[in-house]
Amino acid sequence: MKTILTIVITLFTVCMSFSQETVGERVVKNAKDKTYQRGEQKSDETVDGALNKVEEGIKGIFKKKDKKKKQESAAENQETKDSGIQNSSSENSSTKSIKKNSKFDFEPGQKQLGFDDFSTTNVGDFPLGWNTNSSAEIVTLDESNQKWLSITKDGFFLPEFIKDLPENCTIEFDVFTRYVSNNILMYSFYINAVDSPKKDLDNKYIQNGFNFNWRPVVGSASYFVYENGEEVSKNEGLKVNAFLTNNPENPIIARVSIWRQKSRLRVYVNEDKILDLPQAFDPKLKYNSFKFGAEYMNYSNGREQDDEFMVANVRYAVAGEDTRSKLITEGRFVTNGILFDVNSDSIKPESGTVLKEIASTLQENPTVKVKIIGHTDSDGDANSNLTLSQKRAVAVKTALSTFYGIDGSRIETDGKGESQPLNKNANATEKATNRRVEFIKL
Repeated sequence: MKTILTIVITLFTVCMSFSQETVGERVVKNAKDKTYQRGEQKSDETVDGALNKVEEGIKGIFKKKDKKKKQESAAENQETKDSGIQNSSSENSSTKSIKKNSKFDFEPGQKQLGFDDFSTTNVGDFPLGWNTNSSAEIVTLDESNQKWLSITKDGFFLPEFIKDLPENCTIEFDVFTRYVSNNILMYSFYINAVDSPKKDLDNKYIQNGFNFNWRPVVGSASYFVYENGEEVSKNEGLKVNAFLTNNPENPIIARVSIWRQKSRLRVYVNEDKILDLPQAFDPKLKYNSFKFGAEYMNYSNGREQDDEFMVANVRYAVAGEDTRSKLITEGRFVTNGILFDVNSDSIKPESGTVLKEIASTLQENPTVKVKIIGHTDSDGDANSNLTLSQKRAVAVKTALSTFYGIDGSRIETDGKGESQPLNKNANATEKATNRRVEFIKL
């Protein structure tokens, strides 16, 4: 009897231990599942307090690991998306999967010249480094810490750190509005060549420069280009889909991106390219003024103006040169931006941006023919390098023809191997410079 009782007690203890361990594991699993649902589905935000405490206790175990994996996966996906090229396991480079990018081809300048998020300006003040012939103030919205320059009156607003615009530069900013149903509101920006930007603040009329404006209540936009006081180009029928709303309860927030490359100008709103002008700027002129404009026109019930135009996160940077200008106007373009695997003609994914730009150039100039010439550094055998450079030129032709639709009859290829170095190949930097692809207009 004593033996039986001992066995029963032992079995009961083991069962209790097993049961408690199982319950604990189940709680952790449930909490982990709920954490996953919150992060991935953003659904149930009314979880009871006990489960919240469990989540807090375990999220360091599960969530960080999952987050790292997601970040790595997202980074890989973004790299592929941005580049326009996907690596393939195939050994034949001509069968690699290369796909076109989206129409959003904006590339923000890498060397930042100026940035203002108004973080150093107190709410209610006008920001230092700006000038105006009107008035505006810094505000925040709801619980956000983001500061905005709120413009509620007609006038011009000049960020003085944007000046002496380089031939290749980008300007980006966020715009915001809430009230678009009571007034016709027009936003504008101007890029001008003037004697004095400050004196130009009061001037509505452009002598030499560019004006872009849009009306969110109807989603329309227009541009005008002036030279010596004469209107030389315009389009008053542009559409900006980001502003197709008249619901004051639905705020409109958009990112505007402006890209100048010598005479060429491109304007984007969010990821839509609104315009692309090859001859927006006179190369003989020095453009040195950028300003915002706001104009309010009351049209209903004689109500007072209750509209606003807000600006935030203004960024100004030097951009890269225009591939099209180099190839079409100068007849030659050399790039180190088309990269290959070591000792291979397999094109790397990060080459997609340059390839797409070359393809766009050829698409817009259908009569132009080019020769692609590959160059290598001096590492290895000279004959092998010659063959490799020839194969790489063919690989670039294949990419342009197969994946971007360029007629192969318009493209010739050649390779020079290591025979035409730009330097002595003395170090890694010099060797990287010599590994290049050259495009010659025929």
